[in-house]
Amino acid sequence: MITRRTLLVGGAVGGACALAGTRIAPRPALAQTVPNSAGTEPPALKAPVSACDSHHHIYDARFPVSPHWRGGRPDGATVADYRLLQKKLSITRHVIVQPSTYGVDNRCLLDALEQFGSEARGIVVIDENTTAAELRRMNDLGVRGVRVNFLTPQSWGVTTPERLIETAARIAPLGWHAQVLMSGEQIARFEEVLTGLPVPVVFDHLGRIPQPDGLSHPGAQAILRIVGKGRSWIKLSEPYVDTKLGPPAYADTGALARAYVQAAPERVIWGSDWPHPTEKEKPDDALLFDLLTGWAPDASTRKKILVTNPATLFGFS
Repeated sequence: MITRRTLLVGGAVGGACALAGTRIAPRPALAQTVPNSAGTEPPALKAPVSACDSHHHIYDARFPVSPHWRGGRPDGATVADYRLLQKKLSITRHVIVQPSTYGVDNRCLLDALEQFGSEARGIVVIDENTTAAELRRMNDLGVRGVRVNFLTPQSWGVTTPERLIETAARIAPLGWHAQVLMSGEQIARFEEVLTGLPVPVVFDHLGRIPQPDGLSHPGAQAILRIVGKGRSWIKLSEPYVDTKLGPPAYADTGALARAYVQAAPERVIWGSDWPHPTEKEKPDDALLFDLLTGWAPDASTRKKILVTNPATLFGFS
């Protein structure tokens, strides 16, 4: 039976499979409704064993939003809800990222880590009032990095390079990394700062490079130079935010993702960004996962992106 899902997947990944001389065998239909995710069918791409979703969020009404946040809190994004997405995508490992909604109050994230156990890791947001004892407790629960957000100051106050440097110095003894949410222009402007940090740097959401500039943008070129030094990583996530060409293939941001994979296959990781807090119309997570076939046609490269690279970065055994 030809369905809309079949046509979407064929359009998104068929060209890449033809170039690679491979064919993705159809998987048995297994309807799976997931909150904040369109579609019910599983991805055509089969996830390798121990595949990792390196970027998603958890929201829970038991925890209050930051008093500085005015964007509300999405429903249907609890631990139980995310487990449905894991089942749909056949994802085992995953990384919970502190959303701007909760500011520096990491209680929701830490509670989720306790529920998920050893197959989960966390990225928190801290400030100068976060104590060394709190950092050690977070580390014991599975936190492996700090998110530093230059784009939504209402979540943490105005972020500066000086604040990033101070944060990096605090987390360096723990072996954590700094996950930066910056615009492409900011990455280019602060390249020297990012290169000189005492911790690895992870670039959120393809580096938030504007289109149609893509790879030619100074921010993308700065990312490639920083990653080339061997201590930084790029998240293949949120292809829908900066695209001008749109779904299902996101051909413009997809071209940027492919370029990153080709340039540094051992320095890229993939994330769902579920529950897609920037999007009013939720995408199909299965289709987003299938995009990896076009971005990384080789199965061994996809295994690096989904298994080996996140295991190294986040300390999965």
